[in-house]
Amino acid sequence: MGSELPDRLQCLADFADRAQKTMSAATWDFVSGGSGTERSLAANRNAFDNLFLIPRMLRDVSQISTATRLAGTSASLPVAIAPMAYHSLVHPEGELATARAAKVAGVPFTVAMLSGTPIEQISESGADLWFQLYWLRDRGATAELLRRAEAAGCRAIVLTVDVPRLGRRLRDHRNGFALPGNVYAAHFRGDAAVGAQRSSTGGSAVATHTTEMFDPALDWSDVEWLRQRTELPIVVKGILAREDAAMAVRSGADAIVLSNHGGRQLDGAVPGITVLPEVRAAVGDDVELLVDGSVRTGTDVLKALASGADGVLLGRPILHGLAVSGEAGVGAVLALLREEFETDLALSGCRTIRDAARLRITSSTAAGHSPY
Repeated sequence: MGSELPDRLQCLADFADRAQKTMSAATWDFVSGGSGTERSLAANRNAFDNLFLIPRMLRDVSQISTATRLAGTSASLPVAIAPMAYHSLVHPEGELATARAAKVAGVPFTVAMLSGTPIEQISESGADLWFQLYWLRDRGATAELLRRAEAAGCRAIVLTVDVPRLGRRLRDHRNGFALPGNVYAAHFRGDAAVGAQRSSTGGSAVATHTTEMFDPALDWSDVEWLRQRTELPIVVKGILAREDAAMAVRSGADAIVLSNHGGRQLDGAVPGITVLPEVRAAVGDDVELLVDGSVRTGTDVLKALASGADGVLLGRPILHGLAVSGEAGVGAVLALLREEFETDLALSGCRTIRDAARLRITSSTAAGHSPY
């Protein structure tokens, strides 16, 4: 992993442990917490733990390929970095460091709409970028962000649809969480940029800021409106119901992310990996499906592929690596995930991503303790 990182960081859980030591308690809660009683947050991890692969033997795995395409973008792994706000909360180089690591690793990086660095600067990294959109009350501002993303060379638009209002993230409310003065929403100006730095209620300033900016009236006609205004692939993120997946395809989506927002929106919402097989059956094999939610090992990536996904989005571990050692930390997280995934492909008798999709998988409620 390089001289910058201790040898004892041997799995992504080790990065989480080390990252927690670098953050304030309030920042750690903001990064790690979920909504309500955090049942969905816990369920996301448990869902992976309760899946078991049925490996194949004697398959000649002397040569392994992990290459694929996600939303029209070449990727060295079936992994893209999920949209996460304010990377500069955990490291001063923020999204710039993440983007440089993504370029070296050869995976797409989804730039959050609430990024601490503007897309124009991040694009200078040369990484393959996707751009996340939330639906703003000001449709003109939404259209302007789309224009900026296209001009910056982004390869896909990720429309996040599961935030008509922010979930009740009790850790943030109890902490009265607000962004420090050097962290702000770089794609906006004035109050829209710095609103999450203050709260008049004593609760979460981030929640107040979101309520002011995001449009709860978003519906399928808006997805069609977006489809008419860009030729980029549209990835709709935040779908769980098979009916909504079918509607997303009819409205012009090129790919879907099955996601409960990392357990941060509706507490009690089902994990994406759990509904993946029924959504795949509903939309067919030609629609690209991604899944997120507590992906922590290369084995999790393999389980997702065997369950019917084309790839996964990786979230919090990226911020953990960034907090530990900036660009080198993010690179180490992605390199470790690659090493685990390649090993698991070989151990399961798979040479390629296509082989992984043919693996059989079963479930059990008797899974043991997980350190993740």
